[in-house]
Amino acid sequence: MNRRTGSLKAQKRSGPTPSDPSLRVWSVPRSDRTLAREYPAPSETQAGEVCGPLCMSESRSAKLLLLGGAHVPVESLAPLLREHYEVLSVSPEDAAEALRRSDVKAVFADTGDFLPIERGLLDHRAASLLNSIGEGVALFHPSGECVWTNDRFRLYSERMQARIAAICTQRAGHFKESFSADSASHLLFTSKHELSEPDGDRHYELALSPVLSLAGDGKTDGEAAGADPALEAVAAVVFDVTTSRRMQQKIDAIDRAGRELMRFDVESVRGMNAAERLALLQDRIVQFAHELLHFDHFTIRLLDRESGRLDLVMSLGLPSECAERELRAERKGYGIIGHVAATGRSYICSDTSKDPLYLPGLRASGSSLTVPLQLTEPVIGVFNIESSRLDAFSDDDRRFAEIFGRYVAMALHILDLLVVERSSTNEDLSGRVVGEVSEPLEDLANEAEWLRGQASADPEAAMHVDRIIRDVESIRRRIRDVARGPRTILGAERALREEGVEPGFSGRRVLVADDEPTIRETIRDVLERRGCEVVISEDGAKAITELEAAREAISAGADPARRGFDLVVSDIKMPDRNGYEVFAAAKLLDRDMPVILMTGFGYDPHHSIVRASQEGLQCVLFKPFRIERLLEEVRKAITSADEETPAEESPDA
Repeated sequence: MNRRTGSLKAQKRSGPTPSDPSLRVWSVPRSDRTLAREYPAPSETQAGEVCGPLCMSESRSAKLLLLGGAHVPVESLAPLLREHYEVLSVSPEDAAEALRRSDVKAVFADTGDFLPIERGLLDHRAASLLNSIGEGVALFHPSGECVWTNDRFRLYSERMQARIAAICTQRAGHFKESFSADSASHLLFTSKHELSEPDGDRHYELALSPVLSLAGDGKTDGEAAGADPALEAVAAVVFDVTTSRRMQQKIDAIDRAGRELMRFDVESVRGMNAAERLALLQDRIVQFAHELLHFDHFTIRLLDRESGRLDLVMSLGLPSECAERELRAERKGYGIIGHVAATGRSYICSDTSKDPLYLPGLRASGSSLTVPLQLTEPVIGVFNIESSRLDAFSDDDRRFAEIFGRYVAMALHILDLLVVERSSTNEDLSGRVVGEVSEPLEDLANEAEWLRGQASADPEAAMHVDRIIRDVESIRRRIRDVARGPRTILGAERALREEGVEPGFSGRRVLVADDEPTIRETIRDVLERRGCEVVISEDGAKAITELEAAREAISAGADPARRGFDLVVSDIKMPDRNGYEVFAAAKLLDRDMPVILMTGFGYDPHHSIVRASQEGLQCVLFKPFRIERLLEEVRKAITSADEETPAEESPDA
């Protein structure tokens, strides 16, 4: 109130509000406190001055907190204020709790009472904020005494709290040594430490920062300006990094396993062909996928860029019909595997029964995870994992599978490079040999031609000269054959010169499938000269058609000896169907039918050798092989089939 005018002055507080941005605060000025007692109740006009525009514009549902005190006449003010507010009258001691619990829009209080309440509310908010961040926070005296902690910090074990206190004490000394008045001592810095529970179950990161105050506090501004900082406390923040640490440990383990996948010792690999190296790699992949990732049902397919097919390389724990399904790198029509190969993006299927892209794989499948195999940007294949459980794969599993898949891609790429290197080395070496011997052979041929002219009168001498000329041409042809690598058969020329039916070959029906004309025609000619009846197919599809036609004919009553086959010889890598598909079709016709597979330099992109070997494959020939080796394996296959027939007819023998 003003002593001369008798009016009550309302002062609106400035500065931060304790609970709501719209909170209005009025306090009785200290200079008018004695006057407030002289006027027990203001008039309605005076009340309007006290309430201000808020009273006139807001509804009576707004709450006003009226703090009783020596200078605030609650009994007189409350009835008047209730005309405009829902009045909550409390003592200054209970004001902070009332502000926290009630939706208060305005406060009427003595200035001296309200400032401590506001500071208490701010302290409460700071504590609430620190309790809500999910990390342990504490303040420690430089001596190691705990000054304050949030709720999270108090959940740590006593042993862990003691370790943190000891580290704070140690770092406090380093902080003090770092402060100097002529350096950037006022800039706070943080030190970080790693902690783990004794059992290794939980891992933490501890961040420590100094809490500083000027040693000259209490002095004038001029005196304190040059004072050195004093360490009041050490602030500690404890981050639980268990999840990230475990993830990093698993990534490190996958990294070690990946390096092991790509480790091919020279001595151990030197004597292996590509199929044997692939089998070695599969054993490692199966081991690490099970031990590190707990993947027990998966397939790995590589992309054939010429045809767009995704050829099976490895399969574990999945039905054979899943492995034999033809898939292509297309967004639609070829399941999740085709979609991932086309897009290059991983795919988690949480419920296979509800995903339209999913194609049946694991029996009673629940969920699947499919990641692309990539070296850089282009996708070279797909790694598909399945589980019988619903929602079995998390985003972490996806990340782990992608990391592991990169190592698988690199290992497979190394195997392909070894095959290409062997093929290229053979061709380069053969080319150099041809270049080195071409000139001497040409000289020898010229000299032989001269001798032929001189020996025209001597028939015997002319015969020897002709033989020399034929041998020179044979040397050239054999060098060219070696240079052609897997596109030829060594020693075929001599075998074709030999005549006569070989015992055991007569009347045998043999199916030969190879997309290389020289290979299939050479095998046909050699076998026919020895008494076999040979049917040739220029690709896998035609070979399978021949086998299916033979099976239908036999089912219709045809003579198996006339319509069936005694042996199948097939290349592994053909444009349309692979060697395993031909092998499987042969076994459908006759489960005891011997099958010989061929491959260039041991190349087995469809994993045909490993799969067929588990199901009764006769043998594998690695091009370029010698024709004698083929004939030897044909003899073994025919003999083995002949020995098994009586055993089936006479089980008691």
